[in-house]
Formats: sequence, structure tokens, C-alpha cells
Amino acid sequence: MSSKHAKYTRGSIGGTMIKTALSMIPATLALSGYNIADTYFVSKLGTNPLAAMGFTFPLVMLAGCIFRGMAVGAATPLAHALGGSKHSKAAKMASSGLLLIALCSVVICVTGLLSLDWMLRQFGAGREPEVLSMASGYMQIWFLGCITAAFPMTCNDFLIASGASRSASGMMVAGMLLNVVLDPIFIFGLGPVPAMGIKGAALATVMTQMITGITLLMILKFRYGLLTFKVLQWRLLRISWRVIIRMAVPSIIAMLMMPAGNMIMTRIIAEFGVAAVAACAAAGRLEMVAFVVPMSLGMSLMPMIAQNYGAKHYERINQCRRFAMRFAGIFELLMAGVYFISAPWLAAVFSDDAEVIRLMTVYLRIIPFGFGMMEIHRYCGFVYTGCNRPVATAWLNALRLIGLLIPLSLMALWLDSLYGLFVARLAADLLSGAAGLWLVRGMTLKLLHGGGDKKTQSPLEVLPLPESMGDMG
Repeated sequence: MSSKHAKYTRGSIGGTMIKTALSMIPATLALSGYNIADTYFVSKLGTNPLAAMGFTFPLVMLAGCIFRGMAVGAATPLAHALGGSKHSKAAKMASSGLLLIALCSVVICVTGLLSLDWMLRQFGAGREPEVLSMASGYMQIWFLGCITAAFPMTCNDFLIASGASRSASGMMVAGMLLNVVLDPIFIFGLGPVPAMGIKGAALATVMTQMITGITLLMILKFRYGLLTFKVLQWRLLRISWRVIIRMAVPSIIAMLMMPAGNMIMTRIIAEFGVAAVAACAAAGRLEMVAFVVPMSLGMSLMPMIAQNYGAKHYERINQCRRFAMRFAGIFELLMAGVYFISAPWLAAVFSDDAEVIRLMTVYLRIIPFGFGMMEIHRYCGFVYTGCNRPVATAWLNALRLIGLLIPLSLMALWLDSLYGLFVARLAADLLSGAAGLWLVRGMTLKLLHGGGDKKTQSPLEVLPLPESMGDMG
């Protein structure tokens, strides 16, 4: 292939990463746009529909973690292939990945529909029959169209992996805007379209994802040549799927730890009373603002590492690691200073309860000083995955959650100290980030000085694909 899709293997490291991050900021903001729009319009229907929407979030998040892990499993070897100038193999890996994800979506659809009411009851939706009915109606539509959630997510990851971050970002923003337009039409009705209530929100989301998914498939095929519509041999599919699953399973486990950790922490915080829950929930939403720019940079980090890994440019991998970690540390330290100074005013915007304001202020003056290491910890996972060590990413996430955050938080609960809980979160972020930084630095330096080893070979080399993969035909 030409090197047009291996954009991360040449040019300035810092310049490329900053340019990509700037192009991905709109996409980062758009990621939350779907939920914000759905929640806003559904809230106009009343309390019960809004509560029903709340009960659907864990199921959507669970399926989303699976789809995101599958997308990472396919996009990482695709980036390895592009970095190694194996465009034909990359195209067939992408095609095989989409087929596997389509089959996975069918399994999720059937499983979800058969166990829907049971799962909703586990989250407490069964206490109000009307709320359960609304949540069930929403998820029935969502599960039937869940393939439309998988394809746009995966195709955007493919675009980012190939260096086409602007195209990916543009499609994410376009999808969010289309959803904003369709939401009120299907929820409240317009002309011949009847009012569907909460079901309309699900239908609007599915239709938006279907339109963007089809558009993305065409872009991948005709603009970037990253799909082949030819019938793929079973031997090729079997080997490709083995590669993808090997990458995807640890990624899914690592991603599931985040919502699991949030559920556990919410349960612990609840022991300190309603004011503590309200303060931490509001502060938690505020803290997401600090991660918009680093998250945008992080979107390009894994494919950038993966492309250079496929090209065996180990010095560039070390340069990527150093630049990203320093950027995250400095940026988040500045954000911590902003939060520390403005904490009382920010808290007053979200609540007029004196106790909630007091607790939010303490939260925003302690926890943000760990944001830098928290982001570095996340970046370390991207570096491990890009270098074909997805299992290490899962272990790193387990270290933070199971080894540090939960034990330290339980100790704070035993001491009956909410301030201690905030310090426990800070300590978990600092220690896990430092551990990840030390481990990843050692791994990348070993790559550089040892020229790679069997553990860090690309899956395209560990599991060699048939020679026929190299022919687009």
C-alpha cells in the first residue's frame, strides 16, 4: 500500500497528537450529546418517563462496553497492519471485524430481549409497573436495533486508527445533531408521525445510528478502501476472529470495571447520607470537564502506538508515551488549580443546600489533584493495548479498582470519614497512575532496546494470516 493511511508513523509526535486532539474535541463533546438530548426531551414527559430512562442506562452502558471492546479488538490489529504497510490485510481485518460484531449484536439482541424484564427488575425498575413498562418499551426498540449502535462506534474507531480523525469527529457530531432533530419528532409527534413518548427516543437513536452507520461504511469502502465486500474464506475469518477476540475480551473486562466501580462507590457514598450522594454526583459531573481535552488526545494515542508498533518504530512509541504522559500531568495539574480556587462558586451553581455546597467544595479541593495520574493510568492502558498487551490493560484497571480504590474506600467507611473517602480516591489515582507509568515505561524501553519480543509481537505476526489476505483481488 501507499503510506497514506499510516499517518501516525511519520511527522512530529507532539504536532500530530495535538492536531488530532483538537480535531477530536467536538467528537468528545458529541459522545455525551446523545444522552443529554434524550434526557432533556424525555424529561418534558414527566417524572416516570425520566425515571424509566434512568433504568435503561446500565443496560445501554453494558452493551456499549461490549461493543467498544470489540471495536478495540478489531481496530488495534487494523492499525498494526496499516503501520506495517499491509493495507489489504487491514481491509480484510476490518471486514472480518464488522461481520463478527454483527453476529455479536444478534446475540446481544436475543439475550437482551429474553431477559429484559428480569434485568430491569435487578436495577429496581420493578417497584413501579408503569416505569417498568416504559423502560421495557425503550429497551425493546434499542435491542432490536443494537447493531446500529455497534457499527458507527466500530467504523469511527477504524477511521481514527487510519489517521482520519477529522472524518470520524465530523460523523460523530453529525450523528449527535441528527439525533437532536429526530428526538422531538418521534417523542412528541409531528405531522404524520405519532407521539411515541419514551419509545420515540429509542427509535430516534436507532434511526440516527443507522443513517450514520451506513454513511460510515460507504466512507470506509470508497474513500479509504478499508472494506472489501467479497466473500471471505472461513479459514481467513477464523484466524481474524481469533485475533480480534484475543484483543477484545481483555478490553471488554477492563471497560466493565469502570461502571462496576462507579456502582460500588455510589453504594459506599450512600452510607454517608443523601447530601453526600448529591454532592459527589454533582462534583462527578463537574470533574468530567477536566477530561475533555485529555480524552481527545487519548483517542489518537492507542492507534498511534499501534501503527508505530506495526511499523516497528519503537523510538516513536517511546516519544508518544513521554509526550502524552507529560501533557496529561501538566494539563490536569492546571485544572486541579482551577477547581481548587473556584470550588465554592462552582458548588453554589449546582446547589443552594449549604451542606451539599460544603461537601462539593471539599471534593473539588482534594480529588482533582489526582486527575493527572488518573489520566496517565488510562493512557498506560492505551499503550499496552497498542503494543499488543491487552491483558496488561485489564490487570492495570483491576489494580486501581480492586487493589486500591475499593479497599481504601472501605477503610474510610470503617473510619466513618467522608473526607477520608475523598483522600482514598486521591491515593488510588496517584498510586495506580505511578504504577502504570513505571510498568509501561519499562515495557516500551524494553521494546526499544530489545527490538521487541515474542510477547509484544503484532497479532498479525503471532497469528499469521493467509497469503490470500494480501490480495484485494
